[in-house]
Amino acid sequence: MSRPAKVPRELSFEPFSGSRAVAAGLLTWRMLDGPAWRRLFRDVYVHADSYDPDDHRMWCIAATLRLPRGAAVYGLSAAYLWGVDLLPRRAGSRPTPVHVALPKTARPEPHERVSYVYRALERQDITTFTGVPLTTEVRTAFDLGRSLPRAEALGALDALLRHRATTREKLTAYVDAHPGRRKIKQLRELLMLAEPLSESPMESRLRLLPHDAGLPKPTPQYEVRTPAPGSTGSVGSASGGKFLARVDLAYPQWRIAIEYEGDHHRERATFRRDVHRFNALRAAGWLALRFTADDVLRRSEQLVRTVRQAIAERAD
Repeated sequence: MSRPAKVPRELSFEPFSGSRAVAAGLLTWRMLDGPAWRRLFRDVYVHADSYDPDDHRMWCIAATLRLPRGAAVYGLSAAYLWGVDLLPRRAGSRPTPVHVALPKTARPEPHERVSYVYRALERQDITTFTGVPLTTEVRTAFDLGRSLPRAEALGALDALLRHRATTREKLTAYVDAHPGRRKIKQLRELLMLAEPLSESPMESRLRLLPHDAGLPKPTPQYEVRTPAPGSTGSVGSASGGKFLARVDLAYPQWRIAIEYEGDHHRERATFRRDVHRFNALRAAGWLALRFTADDVLRRSEQLVRTVRQAIAERAD
């Protein structure tokens, strides 16, 4: 019975260059052909126990082992490495490739797990995080705010600000220093609308619809409370009395709450909490408008009409 191959500790967990490992005397080419190792790219391997075809970080590390100088992980992949997961997940679709920005002189080897774009990145646009060259937090936000479709771009900016990957002030300064770039007008507009309190991409999309329709700006993540003891204020103050509910979006002046109902609201425990929340809101004189992904994505005009009608009725 043969013994399992001894695995060098420094090669146990992350992708590595096969030629460098062989040159360092850690492995032989014959060993790399064995079942203990998985080949990811030409001359790039990972230990079989650490291989996960859906591990985006693993593929990012592997891709950068073959990048030329001046290249960097970019866009959605850079955001992922900064802790902001915006990767699309659609049933039956292929895994998202690693997004990489290249200097114009580079001629990469094509691979289905890597998507290349040519970008003239400045030296200060690239940093290193856990050994991986990637765009800085502010440059990542700058790129996503311009390259993604408008609603997705707003969701990306909301998420990057929420996770403190960058700040509005830093991004504004970067935008001001790079006028005339492609789709900079979209980024400037969305930067004014970006809201770190927004908790999901769909909530960002929902918030954009009243804005585009010319309706008043709703307050995100609003806490509905009873009036403070001795107060003459009405129910709905964001400070003071007993907490009743926190709603995705609110028009406090009209006691209108707007909620996005994701799939997690179908879970039994969440459903029970929602029943209690909405009963409490109703008892306090609030109107709760609840919308699903279909409403946001496919029936947006009807959604806007519903909100507009509610404002008209409550403003009378």
